[in-house]
Parts: sequence; structure tokens; C-alpha cells
Amino acid sequence: MTPPRAARTHRVTVLALDGCLPFELGIPQRIFGRARSAQGEPLYTITTCSVRPPGPVRTDADFSVLVENGPEELARADTVVVPASYELGPVFTDGRLTDPLESALARVRPGTRMVSICTGGYVLAAAGLLDGRPATTHWASAEHFQQLFPSVRVDADVLFIDDGDVLTSAGVAAGIDLCLHIVRRDHGSGIANDVARRTVVPPHRDGGQAQYVDRPVPEPQVASTAAARAWALARLQEPLQLRDLAERQSMSVRTFTRRFREEVGLSPGAWLTRQRVERARHLLESTDLPIEAVARDAGFATAQSLRAHVQRSLGVSPTAYRRTFR
Repeated sequence: MTPPRAARTHRVTVLALDGCLPFELGIPQRIFGRARSAQGEPLYTITTCSVRPPGPVRTDADFSVLVENGPEELARADTVVVPASYELGPVFTDGRLTDPLESALARVRPGTRMVSICTGGYVLAAAGLLDGRPATTHWASAEHFQQLFPSVRVDADVLFIDDGDVLTSAGVAAGIDLCLHIVRRDHGSGIANDVARRTVVPPHRDGGQAQYVDRPVPEPQVASTAAARAWALARLQEPLQLRDLAERQSMSVRTFTRRFREEVGLSPGAWLTRQRVERARHLLESTDLPIEAVARDAGFATAQSLRAHVQRSLGVSPTAYRRTFR
């Protein structure tokens, strides 16, 4: 008997443009390339291409990269990723594609998922893919981006935006968050968390988290709220109060709240809700617990409260979310 053919892996093609940033260029390979099934099989095939025939592509560093695929590779992609570049030319100044870039993007098949990292969003916008849609980019470029592409609904305050078949991220490391989000969306939090552990990055920063907070690293000699956060994460199923967290740091509620927002970019209440939604998501994916039990273990007072928060955060009901990943 002939064994069944293995399912084709999802093909991610990264478009390397002159002036690309090596860090952002390497994010898709690092994240998607680490995603494995329970049997250890790769879930994605990652290739890199240029708008020209195979050859060197300049980076913004003191070296070039040798790209072995030309633009024809885009026609084979299930997902196309456009990382940032500092040499976008008329894309950045006039909001229009160069002829080689327009010709290359014309090869992309309808229905292909399009992703940008940082100022790679300029390319998607110039191609008309963001018209009337929400999008983000690096906060320092957001005002210029909005002026150049007035039909795009720019949100400069978030790490990334998932608008279905088009996803955009903020600057630099937000590309990691977006790629992990895509792995999570495709294959669930278990595999995404495994990739995060291997990459030694936080497993989940929600897309709505602020790009920029006033004090991302505590000043010397200033107490952090990290201990209270770790304490809360171990007790999400309990009815935690703000004063409980403040007491863990020997702070007043007012001081703790201010310090927490400076360090995390969220209020303690909003942060707790997000951690509980993430806990519920993991339970929905990995267990058969009834919705009431999931709500209890994640720290929501009722199943109705769980449903409301999951619907607001994930866009689907807990039952529908479980059906997707089970």
C-alpha cells in the first residue's frame, strides 16, 4: 500500500531589497525556520529572493548578502514577507513602486498572505495593499507614512496589526512578535511558545501592546514590578487585587500603578486580563476542559466573562477557537 503523501509545508518567501537591515531580514528564517510539528517535521519552507536575478543585495551594514533566488520565487509563495529597507527610493519619497519592484510583486499569486516588518509597510502601501485598511510601522515613521498614504488607517501605538491576509509590524523586534503571532495563528500557542523558547524571547507580546513606553528599563536604584508580575502569573486563577500586587513590592497602590505602566506600557488590570486570556487560549488548545473550568483556571469569574474577553481579544468565541486548533 502506498503511504500517504506528506502535506506540503507552508512556503514563506522573504523579499530582500537593497538597503535591507540584516536583523529584520533574518527574522522570518529564525522564527518560521524553528517551527516544528509534534513529529519534529518543519512546518514552513523559507526562501529569500530579490527583485533582480540571483546575486548580491546591499544591506545597511558594511556587507552585502548573496541572494540565490530571483523574483520568480514570489510566484511560489504562500506568505511574502517584506522587511525594512533604508533604500526604498520613490517608494519612500513619492509612495510609488519602482518598475522592478512592481514587476516582482505582480508575480505574487492572489490570496497570498502579505507581511511587512517595520518600513517594509511602505512597499505594501505603495502597491495599494493597505488602502482602507489598518496598518502600522515604526513609530518614528508613522507620521510620514500617514501623510504619504492618507487612505491607510495608521496606528502608531501598536506592535503589529493582523488584518487577515495582510499583516504589518512596527520596528525591529516587533517583527519577531508578528512572526510568532503568525505561527500561533497557524499552529497554536504550543508550537509558538516552543519557537519562542528556542529563540530566547518572550512567547507572547500582544499586538496591541504599546510600541514605546517612557521607561522600558527601570532606572538604576529604582524598584521594579517584575517580582509582582511573576507572583501574579503563578496565581492567575485567584482573585487578585491591585493592592495585593502593590504589597508584593512594598509600594503604595498609586506608586505601583505608575511604575507598572512605565515598565510594561499597560495598567496592571489590562496586563492581568491579557495574561488570563493567554492562559485560557493555551487551555482551549491543549485540554478538553469545559469552558466553565477553563474560565476558573484562567482566573475569570464566570464563563460569560471568559467568552466576552476571548471574543474581544481573539475575535471568536472560546468554542470556535478550540475548534480551530483541536
